[in-house]
This record gives sequence, structure tokens and C-alpha cells, in this order.
Amino acid sequence: MTVIQTSRLYPPILQTVEDTVVFKYGELFSGPGGLALGANKARVQKNGVKYQITHAWAADYDDDSCETCRKNIAPENPESVICQDVKNLDIEALGPIDAFAYGFPCNDFSIVGEQKGFDGSFGPLYTYGLKVINRYRPKFFVAENVSGLASANDGNAFETILRDLASSGNGYEITAHRYKAEEYGVPQTRHRIIIVGIDKSFNLQFKVPAPTHRGKYVSAREALENPKIMYNAPNHEFKRQSPIVVERLKMTLPGENAWTANLPDHLKLNVKSARMSQIYRRLHPDKPSYTITASGGGGTHGYHYAEPRALTNRERARIQTFPDDFVFSGSIESVRKQIGMAVPPLLSEIIFTSILKTFANVEYDAMEANLFTNTNTKLL
Repeated sequence: MTVIQTSRLYPPILQTVEDTVVFKYGELFSGPGGLALGANKARVQKNGVKYQITHAWAADYDDDSCETCRKNIAPENPESVICQDVKNLDIEALGPIDAFAYGFPCNDFSIVGEQKGFDGSFGPLYTYGLKVINRYRPKFFVAENVSGLASANDGNAFETILRDLASSGNGYEITAHRYKAEEYGVPQTRHRIIIVGIDKSFNLQFKVPAPTHRGKYVSAREALENPKIMYNAPNHEFKRQSPIVVERLKMTLPGENAWTANLPDHLKLNVKSARMSQIYRRLHPDKPSYTITASGGGGTHGYHYAEPRALTNRERARIQTFPDDFVFSGSIESVRKQIGMAVPPLLSEIIFTSILKTFANVEYDAMEANLFTNTNTKLL
């Protein structure tokens, strides 16, 4: 088989005369590898030519996330996963790539919190992705963040990010969209903005793949019971619940939370500030899960629809569409954080497959309009 390493081709031209076109993939803020897993699974073939993405390097600052990524994404090349604060990362030494992805930290753009945007500690971290793009000029990139990105700093932060990404490298055709993961088969109402940029030299425009499960969502029950999780599955530890939490959950119907359940006074929460809807909220068996979060205090762990307990990390991973053989490293709380911060691999695979189809000139079902493009930044 002749493998065409596209990083050797410049100006950016894809040769499609033999077996395989391989896009070498690098990622910042890689976490445990949700984006990377989807990228690795993406496959397209046209006229006998295969298009695929292979891992080149990844970087993150969290030790456990890096170890998870090494074991599951790069087991044969563990040194390619670099555990270092991005502010100290030697970008020049990372190595050439054709595809780049980064889910830059969302803390300052999230709708849960103050939405500081560029005025916070995390907002400016997106610029490190620009440094990678300007250094290696990948043929395409994927950037991911929370829906709150669109409104942070009165929308100015998002406009700036789109403008900076479009003008980076050789210049990129940008398509950004607010994806609803549940509309793509993910058993979870998780909404994220994902920006795809393709080098303008290719004269290609990425189109948002059409939803595959709108109106026919995958339920929490189907995710957790089809097939059943083996009792000794990795990351399937059951955390002990306090008696009062068990009592509260027993009196909370599936889909209800601490505020909507009919609880006696001794089980009610004495909270006068903001009442988050997910506090002691039980999953509804016939609906997608609510958003799996990375961290938080009591009442935010996600709660089973049939048993009075918090979800295990393996159950959270199922809801995030990680396969059962994807084993997370670290403590229970560390694993919970990794799962909650990750991009669902199924959504990632759909997006990367659509990108490969764009390069291979393979038609696919797409949405007629995008939320944002180079010439249209209006939120639809």
C-alpha cells in the first residue's frame, strides 16, 4: 500500500492516485482523547482511495488525562502525548501536521458562571491554537467550545475568534455551528459550538452534517442497558451515598430534581441563590441524559433513573459515547472530570468523517444553512 503523507505536500494539494491519503493529526488541550478517538475512527473511500486521520501528537496539562490519552490513543507512541502547561509548551518542537484540533478551555465562556470571555484567565488560551496553525499551516482544523462562547463579551469574543482563525495560516474557509449532540445519536443534551476551517487553497467549504437522530433520540436507558454494563467493567465503581441522599433520591421521580420533586421539609435543600436544574436530578429513562459535567459539589454527579444513586464513571462514559474498552486513568473524581470535559467521540467521528468527505468530494446529507461562516456571523 502506498501511503500519501499529506504534510509532505505543499502547496496543499491532495494526491489521490493511489491507496491512502493520511492526515497527520495534532491536538492541544486534548483531555482524555474524545476528539482524537472520533478522528481516528473516521474513514472515507472514493474510487479506491482511502482517506483517514492518524495521531501525530497531543498535549494537555493534566497528568491523568495525558495517561488516559497515551493508553487509548497512542499506546504504541506514548511519548507523543506531551503533558505540559500550554504556556510552557515548545510549539516549534511538536512536529508537522495536516489536521489540528483543540477544545480550548471553556471556563470563561460557559453559561454556567460569569462568562468573563477574554477578561478571564482561560479565554486568551485560544491564541495558542493560532500559534500552532501559523506554525504548521494544517490543511484543516477543528476548534470546540461551549455554546456560551457566542455571547461572551457581548458576542465580541466570538467575532474575534472567528476573525483570527480565518486569517491564520494560509487563510481558512470557516464554518461554525452550534451542534446539539442528541440530534446526532449521543444520548445526552450536550450543546457545543464547533468551528471547522479548511485551507482556502483547496477551494472547499465544509458543510454541517445533517442531524441523524432529530426526533428519534437515543435514551439514557438504551445507552446504559443495551448492552448491560458488566459489573466488573473498568471505571464502574459505585460511590457510597449518604442515607439522606438515598432518601431524597427515592422521593425524586425520574426526570425530577431537588426543586421540582415533592420532598418533605427535612429533605429539601436550604439554598436561596441560583437553583441549578441538575441538582439531584435523576435521568429520565426514555429521554437523553442531561449534560454530563466535569466537576461540581454535591448533587451534580448525575443520578440513575432506576436506582437511588449517582452514576458510575462507566455509565457517564457510556452517555458520552466512549466504548467500554476505553479505560480512564486516575481517581474516581479525576475520571469524572475527564469524562465531563470530553467531546463525545460519536459526534467527533461524524464531524471528522464529513471533513474527509469534503476533501474526497463525496456528497453527504448536510444542513442548508450554517450558524456562522466567513461571511455570515449572524446567530440563526
